[in-house]
Amino acid sequence: MYISLTGLKPKGFFAYLRFWLLAIPSFRQAQIAEGNLHCDVKKVNEYQCTITAWESREIMLKYLRSGAHLKAMKAFKQIATGPTYGYESEIIPTWDEAYVLLTEKGTMH
Repeated sequence: MYISLTGLKPKGFFAYLRFWLLAIPSFRQAQIAEGNLHCDVKKVNEYQCTITAWESREIMLKYLRSGAHLKAMKAFKQIATGPTYGYESEIIPTWDEAYVLLTEKGTMH
């Protein structure tokens, strides 16, 4: 299974509003996406974090490049910053484990 972790922080008040206008539809898209096995969101420290689990990396990339998520990705540089990290695993990490992975192995955007 492919695990995708994100930790995003909006870049200010107006970016915060736009962030949520894009993040909510993206999360809903993930919840019903083909091959999605797990989808959760939580604020950890100053970051809005997600943990998603997918049948495969290829299926996750199909979601990533479509619909509401694609629209959010196109606006990302203007509205948010933060790390992302993806990896293969047989287990879904806890929130504590996910945050450690994000901070230690994640790529900042």
